[in-house]
Amino acid sequence: MKRRLALTAIALAVGAAASLSACSPGTASGTELVVTTFGGEWQKNFTEAVVKPFEKENNVTVKQVTLYSSDALAQLKAQKSSPQMDVVFFSGGQETVAAEDGLLAPIDPAALTNAPDLISQATAGLAGGQGPVVQITPMGLLYRTDKINEPTSWNDSFNPDYRQHVAFTDLSNSYGTLGMLMTNQTRGGTIDDVTPGIDAIGQSARAGDAIITKTSSDLQQAFAARDIWVAPYSQDYAETLRKAGQPVGFAIPKEGTTGSFITANLVAGRSNTDLATKFIDYALSAGAQEKFVTGMAYSPVNTKAVVPADMQSKILAGPTLEKLVRFDPEQLTGNAAAWQKQWQEQITR
Repeated sequence: MKRRLALTAIALAVGAAASLSACSPGTASGTELVVTTFGGEWQKNFTEAVVKPFEKENNVTVKQVTLYSSDALAQLKAQKSSPQMDVVFFSGGQETVAAEDGLLAPIDPAALTNAPDLISQATAGLAGGQGPVVQITPMGLLYRTDKINEPTSWNDSFNPDYRQHVAFTDLSNSYGTLGMLMTNQTRGGTIDDVTPGIDAIGQSARAGDAIITKTSSDLQQAFAARDIWVAPYSQDYAETLRKAGQPVGFAIPKEGTTGSFITANLVAGRSNTDLATKFIDYALSAGAQEKFVTGMAYSPVNTKAVVPADMQSKILAGPTLEKLVRFDPEQLTGNAAAWQKQWQEQITR
């Protein structure tokens, strides 16, 4: 009996040690990657474009964890002493904060075989310890092609002919923030003074000329059931609405535009950074980028990616992407709370 108890104790001790080892930082299996995802259609398309082919070609398992950008940053901070993720995707500039806090592992451009083929915006953040941009979706004006002519200015959202047929998006949505910033810039504001933009949108909402939506699905419902004709939003979602049967076009205003820059970032403190870097590099390949175009209507960052003829009029690609305004990610994250407070004061009063 004593011998049996002793053997049991040894087995338990070995099991506990193995469990602790598996949870300690930097000990992730070299044949498994843990990556974040935005869920929904993004995850569905990303799985087909990158995850499945990468798993097959490299005989590895990619575990996906659904985390939006702000939540992913919070998780990284909470797990700093024992990180549990290998690759984190950000869409709101959080990579700047994560890099400054030492949560990310820098990527050597030489480790990315696709680096020579990328637009300059894709690799601009590498020197600061951030990951490369793997997807871009420009902002513009979504509009009903059966109701109005193609809009030409951000100010067309305030055209009196479109009263009660306009939708803006809440700042809790990154697309809402970007749309507000372009509206603000067109009306004389700056990233340090968003009063012109927020005041204009607030007045429109309070007058009943526009509605405020919070999510992409809310916006889709607004176009389908609330007779919305125009809304500042993203290029990729225009295609989503078209696939849902909505007669929706996408216009780039004459004042220029910005976009959502999705970055893929290495998490610091993990042992399989080589495999994780290879995964990010795969997402930058021409083949994967082409699937982003056809599956998600994202603009390709790889200049060798071929845009199908039926998509060329629907997305921005090539040198035009270099003209996109990219707001300082640190200012975006640093000012978010103050902007949200100002927004709520205007929308709810």
